[in-house]
Amino acid sequence: MENSKFMQMLENILLPIADKLNNNRYLSALRDGFMVALPLIIFGSIFVVIANFPFLDSVMSENAFTRYQEALGPASASTLSIMGLFVIIGIGYKLIEHYKGEAIYGGVVAVAAFIILTPQVLEGVAGVIPASALGAQGMFLGIFTAFVSAELYRFFVQKNWMIKMPAGVPGAVSKSFSALLPIAFTLSVFLLVRILMSFTPFETVQNFIYTVVQEPLTQLGSGLPATIIAVLLIQVFWFFGLHGQIIVNSVFDPIWYSLNEQNLSAFQAGAELPNIITKQFIDSFLVGMGGSGMTLAVIILIILIGRSRQLKEIGKLGGPPGVFNVNEPIIFGLPIIMNPLVLIPWLIAPVVVTVITYVSMSTGLVPKPAGIIVPWTTPPLLSGFLATGNAWQGAVLQAVNLFVVMIIWWPFLKILDKNYYETEKSGEETKAS
Repeated sequence: MENSKFMQMLENILLPIADKLNNNRYLSALRDGFMVALPLIIFGSIFVVIANFPFLDSVMSENAFTRYQEALGPASASTLSIMGLFVIIGIGYKLIEHYKGEAIYGGVVAVAAFIILTPQVLEGVAGVIPASALGAQGMFLGIFTAFVSAELYRFFVQKNWMIKMPAGVPGAVSKSFSALLPIAFTLSVFLLVRILMSFTPFETVQNFIYTVVQEPLTQLGSGLPATIIAVLLIQVFWFFGLHGQIIVNSVFDPIWYSLNEQNLSAFQAGAELPNIITKQFIDSFLVGMGGSGMTLAVIILIILIGRSRQLKEIGKLGGPPGVFNVNEPIIFGLPIIMNPLVLIPWLIAPVVVTVITYVSMSTGLVPKPAGIIVPWTTPPLLSGFLATGNAWQGAVLQAVNLFVVMIIWWPFLKILDKNYYETEKSGEETKAS
């Protein structure tokens, strides 16, 4: 009874919060913006892996290896290095799409506003925008810019400050002229902001955002305590049937991607990797082991100790997708959602693995994530190998983590299996009689 009251209290507190976060238009646009950029990010990451295959520098001459890396370099330079631009386009597009407007103009006005605010380095008579400003380093400014520019554009459209073309004008031409004034007014606001900021001690909006917002948040997000909180929130939301990754990642992805970019730059330069917590720390060593909660370990455990028909069938159904980090069959079939019997391992196991992974990397036992974005469907062991810059220790760490999760889950899964087995046996005896 007390357990039921506690569950009801958690549900009453968390579900409304989670529902608001899940349906928030800005978080939705942010999440979808990253999804727009994801194929390009993965493409660039694949070529970073190919360019840094182990032992290539040993079998090739130094000159040949350098030329080989230079030949593949544009793949990551045109995707990973300017990933911020793709995210900005995606956010502006999706936010205006949410308002039922001409979404493409939301994307282009967001990029133009961002570039207006981005300081240029003078080279001769031309201004050059550093590639670093277009990548994860400029992500925070880009996100804010995309939100504000889309809202300003929508405001001017709603005020009907547009040029109306005659009925006979082709649709594409009419839409372009309709967007002209809202875009012009929006970009003028950002130009004014840039001019005004030049008179402040910060000089640029980038410096202001970095000092006031990005640096403190990045420091917070790169630490173990904040990561544990994020991981716990993912698990709690999933327990109540809400997609915890989507909700939590909407907030933390800008931080994790920024940290990821720092590691990738250091990895490509052959320098020491600065961060342990990155996007790939989460994706490869937590989510990338069977899905949220590392449920591939649960599937393996079901195969080893399961006696009830229900668990055995769930193991068969969940096994193949679980290898590729799809775990809906386990989450809904075990079930994990609203099941108090599995709440403790569901919450504890990811936290323990987070600590083990962090300590392993901080002590140098395992290399830190190299900043390479490994596709989320990459099976465990292989993903750990690739995420750490082709280091075998990454695969071993994943294997150890899976074993730890199995140990944590074992007594609870045993109880669940016993309940199912006895229920099935009782049902068979009832039918027989």
